[in-house]
Amino acid sequence: MRTQVAIIGAGPAGMFLAHLLRRDGIDAVVIERRDRAYVEGRVRAGVLEQVTVDLMHRLGLAKRLVREGLVHGGTNLSLDGRLFRIDMAALTGGSTVTVYGQQEVMRDLFDAAEANDLPIVWNAVNVTLDGLDGDQPTVSWQADEAHQTLACDFVVGCDGYHGISRSAIPADVLKTFERVYPFGWLGILADVPPADHELIYANHERGFALASMRSATRSRYYIQCGVDENVADWSDDRFWDELCLRLGPETAAKVTRGPSFEKAIAPLRSFVSEPMRWGRLFLAGDAAHIVPPTGAKGMNLAVSDVTMLGEAFAEHYGERSDAGIDGYSARALARVWKAERFSWWFTSVTHRFPTMDGFDRRIQMAELDYIRGSEAAQRTLAENYVGLPMTAA
Repeated sequence: MRTQVAIIGAGPAGMFLAHLLRRDGIDAVVIERRDRAYVEGRVRAGVLEQVTVDLMHRLGLAKRLVREGLVHGGTNLSLDGRLFRIDMAALTGGSTVTVYGQQEVMRDLFDAAEANDLPIVWNAVNVTLDGLDGDQPTVSWQADEAHQTLACDFVVGCDGYHGISRSAIPADVLKTFERVYPFGWLGILADVPPADHELIYANHERGFALASMRSATRSRYYIQCGVDENVADWSDDRFWDELCLRLGPETAAKVTRGPSFEKAIAPLRSFVSEPMRWGRLFLAGDAAHIVPPTGAKGMNLAVSDVTMLGEAFAEHYGERSDAGIDGYSARALARVWKAERFSWWFTSVTHRFPTMDGFDRRIQMAELDYIRGSEAAQRTLAENYVGLPMTAA
């Protein structure tokens, strides 16, 4: 078997890249260790930056997005129950975000892959990468009890934080940077209407809370909790009581309670690996970086990575230029670190840290009060939230 680009992982990064390459006439094969139902069913991000929305339109994948996505021109911050709105559209010249769950994005990507005969290898185990530092890399795996090998020009690792791709970069080349946060998010999904038509990020003396949604009839709520807490200790009633307390009486009055059908605790961390290219191997998405969910940058960063990479491969095969390939890592990392900075900052001003004393709390409150009263501060927040522009190659 042979292809031009082998893509490891059928998550958002891998599938968006596969569609980009197909559009440009570049052959690619996606290799995934799980099945479609597992990948599509993972509950992940739900807020799409304009970059992601625009790409779905360019790829012809936006039919359901236009019909079902919820376009948000603003977002809300709350300090101990006092609510104020950031008018993102007005502050950024019309930019918005769209609430449309990652599960829906994956469904659109997979449906289009089937319709266009885009090759995906499911349930591939024991995947190995060879020859990455030469000019004839190969990917080998086992599927249906058969051993297969794929020769290619390039390998793109879109296999997430725990995948094999990043570990293929030599230890003396790879540099990693990490910040682990001393708390997690306890999140629920419930088939109840959301408390507000836009998101609410709440900073309360008892901790952070987020009022979000997946649709006009399905709500996604989070509260900050200890990373070692047990989900079983959180009944629905206890969760709703704590959520409403942190959101404050104005928002709590609009919360519709109901049984949750998904409940889990997610740890928070920031992580970046450098470089994002070694030899014939390229990293994209969670294989190269993780952001805390504050600000909803994870999937959007993956999309910006593969947009840059798609352009680089189109240059390589169409114009016989390696400028995009050679510049990919630096270009992608410039946007990654800006998103890391924003996610870290937004987390720092909305969450309670175990080491916070009275001084720290007053500084945090002053920061949010400054945002409330400063158009310049609101514009900075809005520009980062809707997504910074793609950098030039």
